[in-house]
Formats: sequence, C-alpha cells, structure tokens
Amino acid sequence: MTVDLHIEEGIALVTLNRPAALNAIDYPMRRAIQALWPQLQNDPAVDVIILTGAGDKAFCVGSDLKNTPPPDTSFAQETFGAGANDSLLTGLDTDKPILCAFNGSAYGGGLELGLAADIRICAPHAKFGLPEVRVGTLPGSGGTQHLPRLIGDTNAMYMLLTGDSIDAETALRVGLVSQVVPAAELHDAALRIARRIRANAPLSVRAAKRLVRDGRDMPLPMALRHERQTWGLLRDTEDRKEGRAAFAEGRPPRYTGR
Repeated sequence: MTVDLHIEEGIALVTLNRPAALNAIDYPMRRAIQALWPQLQNDPAVDVIILTGAGDKAFCVGSDLKNTPPPDTSFAQETFGAGANDSLLTGLDTDKPILCAFNGSAYGGGLELGLAADIRICAPHAKFGLPEVRVGTLPGSGGTQHLPRLIGDTNAMYMLLTGDSIDAETALRVGLVSQVVPAAELHDAALRIARRIRANAPLSVRAAKRLVRDGRDMPLPMALRHERQTWGLLRDTEDRKEGRAAFAEGRPPRYTGR
C-alpha cells in the first residue's frame, strides 16, 4: 500500500508509505490520498487525524517526477469536464483536527499536505521547501496560499521565489511548526497531542477549528459575531453541562458529542 491507515481509539494514523522513494507522490499515492479525506470525514469512529511518513529520512519529497508523466487530458477538461480537481487537498474539508508529524524532509506537495494540517511538529533533521519554481511550475495544492498565512509574506516569499528550503529550527522560529521533537519520540509526541485533543468536547474542538478557518476571510466585527453565535450554540449542549459538572466534581468529563 502507498498509504497506510490505522484507526484506534478515535485517532486515525495516516502514513505515506513509499520510503524507498522518500515517500514521493506517484499517481497511485495521489489517488489514495484523495480517496482518504472523505473517508475519514465520514467515519464516525475518527475524531483526530495524524499524518506522517514511513522511514526516517523524509516525510514526503513531493511529486515523483520520474513516475508522473504529463496527463492525457487538458486542464480545462479536468476542471470543467468529467474529471475532478487533481489537487492533493481535494476532499480535505473537515472540521476534524489534523496533526502532521514531519518525520523527515517535506518538499513540494509533501509540504503542502502538512500546511493543510492544523498542528505541525517535526523531527530535528526535517527540512522544508517549495522548490517548484526551479522546475518551471508552482505549488498547486495550496502552497502559495497556506504558507503566507502561516509564516507571513516576508518568509513565505523568500521560500516561494527562491525555492530554498529551511531547517527545523527556522521552521519553529517562523511558526511553520509548533514543536521540534527528537526523532525517536515523534510518533509518541503526535499521539499525546491527538489524545489531548480527543479528551476535549468534540463539538467544541470542531467548532473552534471552523471558526479559525472561516474567520480568516471575514472582517473582524463579522468574525466576532460569528464566534459569539457559535458560542451560543455550544452553551446549550449536553457536553457543556457535563464539562462544568465534571470540573465541579473533580473528575474527568465524559463527552458524548451532544
């Protein structure tokens, strides 16, 4: 399998699995990734998603240029005809939290996958880059839009226009990742974060993610009204009552998503 999926205790572990090719994305892997997003969105057994790579060298080095020949159809056919959008992010529209654990270098489409996550951590040897301009193209799966929103125009423009990569410490400094974790501890660190998220009220977690995403495109007064309305929706849920009762009684809450 080019992509492995393991679901346990509400956490879906997605592993890009072509380590001999540095987890480069060929057509079978691209199709597997695209099919996975709606599957995870619609699976009630999944509360949190972890995305990582097999091996200890690379998370994903982007498209496999040796095994991705030009398509037989035009882009117009793919966009306006029977074909679907071929972006790696097609179908990735979920309120479920996504955590990316960069077990090694992430370039091109590999980095774009990580940029679409909500939380990113990495091993110390990881490097990050969008080198598409060096081969006559550009990031086509959200790179030009997600990266500036995460690390600001100044740092993003440097990476996008030069194609240069940055190391893990720089990624931490500019805000691309939240933590740099020893490689041997990366998997456990990702699981700890996922479990901490899953211990919280699921409706609250998903609402918070949606508010952040939607609010980026709203004027602040409108975003604040949207936040207040969402707060009001959560105020009357069973989970909010349970959370307050559990706090008062000094016990762990038992959330049901209602």
